[in-house]
Amino acid sequence: MNRITLDVNRSKGTINKNIYGHFSEHLGRCIYQGLYVGEESNIPNVKGMRTDVVEALKKIKAPLLRWPGGCFADEYHWQDGIGPKESRKRMVNTNWGGVVEDNSFGTHEFMELCQQIGCEPYINANVGSGTVREMAEWVEYLNSEGDSSVVQQRWKNGRKEPFNVKYWGVGNESWGCGGNMRPEYYADEFRRYQTYCRNYGKNKLYRIACGPTDRDYNWMEVLMQRAAPYMDAITLHYYTLCGDWQKKGSATEFDTADYYKVLSRAADMDTFVTNHDKIMDKYDPDKRIGLIVDEWGTWYDVEPGTNPGFLYQQNTMRDAMVAAITLNIFNRHCDRVVMANLAQTVNVLQAVILTEGDQMVLTPTYYVFDLYKAHQDAKEVDCFVICNETGDETHKMGQLTASASEKEGKVTLTVANLSADEKAETAVAIRDKEIAGVSARILNGEMHQYNDFGKTPVEVQPFTDYEVLANGEIKLNLPPCSVAEVTVCLK
Repeated sequence: MNRITLDVNRSKGTINKNIYGHFSEHLGRCIYQGLYVGEESNIPNVKGMRTDVVEALKKIKAPLLRWPGGCFADEYHWQDGIGPKESRKRMVNTNWGGVVEDNSFGTHEFMELCQQIGCEPYINANVGSGTVREMAEWVEYLNSEGDSSVVQQRWKNGRKEPFNVKYWGVGNESWGCGGNMRPEYYADEFRRYQTYCRNYGKNKLYRIACGPTDRDYNWMEVLMQRAAPYMDAITLHYYTLCGDWQKKGSATEFDTADYYKVLSRAADMDTFVTNHDKIMDKYDPDKRIGLIVDEWGTWYDVEPGTNPGFLYQQNTMRDAMVAAITLNIFNRHCDRVVMANLAQTVNVLQAVILTEGDQMVLTPTYYVFDLYKAHQDAKEVDCFVICNETGDETHKMGQLTASASEKEGKVTLTVANLSADEKAETAVAIRDKEIAGVSARILNGEMHQYNDFGKTPVEVQPFTDYEVLANGEIKLNLPPCSVAEVTVCLK
């Protein structure tokens, strides 16, 4: 039998709620038609924001939203997206699909969206094609109470009080679409740009440096060596592919070998976080600087018949398993990982929500975030797993992935059975604690199952296939391809 042992007296600290953050880019139908439809739309909205999408994000307690990119961030000039909409500058989105961007969704609209969701804004600013002055004035526009010409623009555009934006990204993927820079060059640019991003009033900026992609350890080494004192956090990007960048694989048509290949690659996140953490420890042993995985998720070939630049893909139970693996990794590394942003929120890559006209669908990945939301700002609990092996001849892994937390006398265990076809009998023990009560929820289905418009077979259900044994342990009978939340009330 598989075994999970929890010890509430051993912890790496608090699981930052921002680990459950999301990412919205001007890409495909993420912003337009996804989050924003405009005030004149027949689709129910408040000030242009889709009511159904906002309510869905509130339900999973989305804590933070990153915007405006992504690669789009380093072509975005914020003054193009303020003022009367009819006079805003039009541009062609050369990164994503070659479509016209009319800038009707800009700074004020983004702040309105965050207010409706109840989440923190995380703005990723332009280093690649922007200027120090442009970035400095955006911070001033958002956060200053002074009577400057920049702030007077904000007043003219209907906002007297400052927005007090805290999270500030200085460039995106500067090693690639953000400028094709060398780490030595970007380190100097980061130091220069962040100098002129001022703190206003009581609002202290949380300055985020552009970090590496997956295994680029040299980038991390150079940035930490040359710029660590100037940053509050540094980013990491990693996408899970089934194939390679030329042919990434289908989101829905795959065999068992592809299933285990994707899960194995998702588990590589632990290796990348661990290795980058070791480098960071050399320069920051007190872990003052946070690691932010602000782009993660699966990336497949687009759905047939859709614009290849829109990155629209379906979302199966395989993706739910990737989300479970990844979020458990972040929880277990909560002493260094302070934020993560799934790519992306709506209609792009591993989205939690899909829309089509006035219809909305919640994906299997959405329901994983629902099952994991109790971890937000809870104390991480040591979670030791002994389990059987699953996979195929090429890709083998533990059958279970798990993490746990404690808040207000309740322990939350999130555990996934990664096997495509075998159940997992699992004993759960909590050291030195007595159990007062147990409840559970589960998401499960065949690995190819997904929700689409008009059919939603994959949803969270109550889970009752467990028992509390006489010795105080909990016996779970987890079905194949499943993710469960087990809530234990302690005496």
